[in-house]
Amino acid sequence: MSASDRDTPAPEAPATDEPDEVLEEDEEDEEAAPGEGMTPKQARRLRVAAASVLLVVMGVILVIRLASRTSVLVVGVYGLAMILCGVVIELSRNGRTRLGTWLLAGGLAAALALDWLVLP
Repeated sequence: MSASDRDTPAPEAPATDEPDEVLEEDEEDEEAAPGEGMTPKQARRLRVAAASVLLVVMGVILVIRLASRTSVLVVGVYGLAMILCGVVIELSRNGRTRLGTWLLAGGLAAALALDWLVLP
């Protein structure tokens, strides 16, 4: 060792009051701090609930549209929208809520645009 190595103190780990254990997902704090919005768990639950409601709505619209006109395009458009809702539910359950939100908004806008532009 050189003289400069002996004079330099070794860096110490910062002292923290937090335990070394990592909390399980189910043990997350349910309360959000003021001004921070929702916790990730609350956001996931909200996205799953929204996608579930939209899944049911797409199913009802599909039945109504099929009653008025039978078309493979109707089944295709609304079937894909329902599949998209299921994908968003799975993404939200796995913690990908922002991606799920963008997919849900974009996919449903595309389904409504296709309904208006393509379907007779």
